[in-house]
Amino acid sequence: MLDIRRAVPTDAAVIADFQIRLARESEDMGLDGPTVARGVQAVFDNPALGTYHVAAEDGRVLACLLVVNEWSDWRNGMVWWIHSLYVVPEARGRGVFRAMYEKLQSLIRETPSLRGLRLYVDKRNASAQQAYAALGMTAEHYHLYEWLK
Repeated sequence: MLDIRRAVPTDAAVIADFQIRLARESEDMGLDGPTVARGVQAVFDNPALGTYHVAAEDGRVLACLLVVNEWSDWRNGMVWWIHSLYVVPEARGRGVFRAMYEKLQSLIRETPSLRGLRLYVDKRNASAQQAYAALGMTAEHYHLYEWLK
């Protein structure tokens, strides 16, 4: 049975490991392990930064994602952004992310101040885009621009 729950500090090491895997798989980028570990721990130390959610089966974490708040003055409410989504390869295609997504949708429906979900995806990641479309998410008319130090 899949258990979708808010992550706890004891999940930090596996979440950090998943983030390193995610960067390698999705963007062919190597991350510094200690930096990632501190970044994950910062979320647990300061919940205003966001909240991690995990999917576990028989006590083993199979997936994680980070929810980050964005205030929408247009909607007078909060929009949740999904970041740092990772599902272990052997659990992909089994509906793990779908279960996590549906749990987040349920939380949003139950909370009047929450307005919806957003995420961004690497434009080269066709399989992820297909998965999001299958959940009813739409590729909107926005482009993402960034400046990173």
